Amino acid sequence: MVLKGTLLMPDALLPLFIFESRYREMLSFCLHHDRVVCVALMKSGVPEAVSTDDFYHVAGLGLIRACVTKPDGSSHLILHGIARVELRNFTQQKPFYIAEIRELPTRNADRDQIRALSAKVIEVCLRFKSKELDMVPEIENQLPHLSNPEVLSNIVTNTFIQDPYRKQDILQESGIIERLRLLLEYLEPE
Repeated sequence: MVLKGTLLMPDALLPLFIFESRYREMLSFCLHHDRVVCVALMKSGVPEAVSTDDFYHVAGLGLIRACVTKPDGSSHLILHGIARVELRNFTQQKPFYIAEIRELPTRNADRDQIRALSAKVIEVCLRFKSKELDMVPEIENQLPHLSNPEVLSNIVTNTFIQDPYRKQDILQESGIIERLRLLLEYLEPE
């Protein structure tokens, strides 16, 4: 699924409203197969994805956790992000895209550096509360307990970074240290 201004981060939930006929077909296909769908971000300035060059090929893979179809054929669904993937070898483009996918592993590095960067991300996020910015209580309570730096990066990116192209930059970064540094860079101006 190619969307304008929206992408799916691993470990995040994404509510969607499906009403276009091509996406209704896609949803039916997914529900009858493996219940997974990729959400790819349309490139800036592209009004509609007419070719595979019009969107990013690093995307979020999501599991359809809930789906309610209304009498008019539209559906409300919740996607749960489960992986970062690369879209390859498109086997179908109409009415919706089908591609082979490859899960993108995260490169790890120095654990001390990762711990320090993770602590800094949590510190910056908790400062938002002191600036009287709204923070969901569940996020505030859980941040200090997130020991997995990938999960921390994904949840903080999804929650605090508003610009979809900055989210895409973070999603595409393969190294966790680089991802956390980029996240910190983007959090400071927020």
